[in-house]
Amino acid sequence: MTAVRAIPRDTCDILGEGLLWSARENALFWTDILGRKLWRMSLADDAICHWDMPEAIGWIIERAAGGFVVGLASGFYRLDLDPFHLELIANPQPERPGNRLNDAKADAHGRIWAGSMPFLEQPATNWPPTGALYRLDPDGTISRHDDGITIANGPALSPDGTVLYHTDSRIGQVWKYALNAEGSLGPREPHLHFDGTTGSPDGMTCDRDGGLWIAFYGGGRIARFHPDGMLDREIALPTPQITNVCFAGADLTRMFATSAGDGRPNDTLAGALFEIEAPGAIGLEPHQYRG
Repeated sequence: MTAVRAIPRDTCDILGEGLLWSARENALFWTDILGRKLWRMSLADDAICHWDMPEAIGWIIERAAGGFVVGLASGFYRLDLDPFHLELIANPQPERPGNRLNDAKADAHGRIWAGSMPFLEQPATNWPPTGALYRLDPDGTISRHDDGITIANGPALSPDGTVLYHTDSRIGQVWKYALNAEGSLGPREPHLHFDGTTGSPDGMTCDRDGGLWIAFYGGGRIARFHPDGMLDREIALPTPQITNVCFAGADLTRMFATSAGDGRPNDTLAGALFEIEAPGAIGLEPHQYRG
């Protein structure tokens, strides 16, 4: 059985997400979307700190020029941490004020692919499909490449950068798109579908061999799928609401997963950050935004 450890902290996340491994800082970053916090853990000594954010924060991606880009509820922002400074790049969806950015990845050309979703008080079963998939180019230009999504999640890129995976967690569907060098996407193609009995597909990442690792919200697991969609393996985690997964460390063999504590007041591990020991795969170095 694969060993899983909860990283010791004094608190847990309401909705942990947005995992990023930074070789530049030898640190793991992640977000608590609803707690409005950005977290950092040094892999040198496991020291943990956080920054309070003015809005819900979905994700963080490194900038090649230094600092980061983050997805806040109101749009894309440049972020410096020392000293702390936020600067708006653009709001991709001003006509959809009930939405927020949710999850994102950068590609090999320094562009960011980010999904959005409704940010409403009512139950998710009543949310409209107002989410979309956006691309932020290095020059700050934003374009919309897919629409009609409810809970946009888990962009992941194949090792050669020619396939983009994206999810609508609300309907349990993972799609794949051909990603062209100039940034256009091919038609949306169904890749994997889940009926919800074993959880909904959430955050995702690819390994060096093209395996797609998916965190399952409500399923208490992560799973690896071959490029053809065949299930390779599953790893159980000790709380059900698993939200994201990534590889980290100098050799990209360490694996971490976030979770959500929202709605589980008696589950002491809900909202914990987990390390999954020796998953037997090697991850991909995260790309940086070139803007």
